[in-house]
Amino acid sequence: MRHALTAVLALALGALTGVDVPRAQGGPFRFSVTLPAGTASQPLDGRLLVIVSRLANAEPRFQVSDGPTGQPVFGVDVDGWRPGMPTIVDGGVLGFPLDSINDIPAGTYTVQALLHKYETFTRGDGHTVKMPMDRGEGQQWSQAPGNLYSAPRQVAFDAKRGGTIDLVLDQVIPPIPPPTDSKYIKHERIQSALLTKFWGRPMHLGANVLVPHEWETHPDARYPLFIYHGHFPYTFTGFREEPPDPTLIPDFSARFLPTPWSTYTRTRTPTIWTTRGRRRRGLVCATILGTSARPSRR
Repeated sequence: MRHALTAVLALALGALTGVDVPRAQGGPFRFSVTLPAGTASQPLDGRLLVIVSRLANAEPRFQVSDGPTGQPVFGVDVDGWRPGMPTIVDGGVLGFPLDSINDIPAGTYTVQALLHKYETFTRGDGHTVKMPMDRGEGQQWSQAPGNLYSAPRQVAFDAKRGGTIDLVLDQVIPPIPPPTDSKYIKHERIQSALLTKFWGRPMHLGANVLVPHEWETHPDARYPLFIYHGHFPYTFTGFREEPPDPTLIPDFSARFLPTPWSTYTRTRTPTIWTTRGRRRRGLVCATILGTSARPSRR
């Protein structure tokens, strides 16, 4: 009788505050995640994540980390998942930093589910693996284009009282537009024969290149090359075409100790010589987009 009264009061409170409550209370506590009709033309593989957050400053999918403010996340693999087939995340599914959803203290939370989609690779070494192909986001599952997720939902629950929380993956992360070339910044992409052979599909290497001033008018000039191997950088950063404010007062930097400089001069562009004896100023900087053990992006 007491539990029935509590359920009625919780439903009434939820209707007044806009906070949902689990259905079927009294049964096992769980999340039921579904794909809506028309979501995919073929069965989906991937990692299904359910995030439970007490913070309201961002969507739960952006609040997962191993730091002190990281919110609980629980995950399970899905294989051949079709619309209309519910995937259950219950107390037996492992999470972090809490081991189980049954360990979540009673309270009001914002909950969200996301499917990090996998693709099948038939590799050149004879192995077939399912992995998340990078889609321009730099292997960030919360931002990967094509991933499906649910709208955040605020729910008041007590795991000890049980109940089912329904989540529908009816949102899709949109594609990331390719970076635009400018006068000084170029984005190069070439297909790698070795990576293509290994991964069993066309694979590419990319580079973001910062070129010297007027380099295109001196095709015979030679420039020093500085290469920085980044981790999926979208474009070349830390550079602008506009000159700095000439009245800008330099700030003191501890980098210049032990000499107690009161001001310092900005680094000048290096002067080099071409093979024809003409002096040219400039430095070619390239940020290489690596592949390591997984597919790379432009």
